[in-house]
Parts: sequence; structure tokens; C-alpha cells
Amino acid sequence: MTPAAAKSTGSSRTLEHPALEEIRLEGVLHALSDPMRLRIVTELATAEDELACSYFELPVTKSTTTHHFRVLRESGVIRQCYRGTAKMSGLRRDDLDALFPGLLDSVLSAAARQTERLGAH
Repeated sequence: MTPAAAKSTGSSRTLEHPALEEIRLEGVLHALSDPMRLRIVTELATAEDELACSYFELPVTKSTTTHHFRVLRESGVIRQCYRGTAKMSGLRRDDLDALFPGLLDSVLSAAARQTERLGAH
């Protein structure tokens, strides 16, 4: 989000995101390798729009949740912005698909199969 866009939303807070050319496969794979982060990405992938961080009920502390979102954002998997007091998150599906065609769909499909196989979320 540009500073002008931040002002138009009523927030002067901006979050750093890697540019498309800065996103690296090993960073994306690292971000997706954690079960909590994969759970976040799975929920974002099925959402019709961005979701507030408070939407996610993860069995970890608030500071750990913040860490997981930061790893996802800094690796280029998600984009975050402030809307009022809410931090909204959305999947960077178009960017990931352009850089690594089929990767995200393959990981999400494998995660769904594992959930079915293990009967856990």
C-alpha cells in the first residue's frame, strides 16, 4: 500500500512487502512448512475477500500468531494492510501463480489430503 493509499484508508501505518521479483521459492516453502501458517493460507485461499487477523483462532499465543503472519508477509505469501484498527490479510495468489505455477494449488491439495488422511486440522 502506498503512503497515499494509507492516508485514503485513514491509516498512516504501512507494512513492508517484498516486490514480486524479490519473492524466493525457498522463502515461500519455509513459510508454508509450518502447520499454523499452512492453516492460515488454507483459510485465506477459500475466503472470498481479505480476512482480519482476529478472524483466525489459532491454538497459539497472540505474539506467536503475529510472528506467523509476519513470516507469511515477508516471504510474499500474503499481503497485509490496515483498515481502521484491523489488520487485513489476503493471499498473493496471482503473484505466487505467476512465479511458481501450480505450487500453491499443489500444496493446498496435499494439505487437504493430509487432513483427510489424518483426520486433523
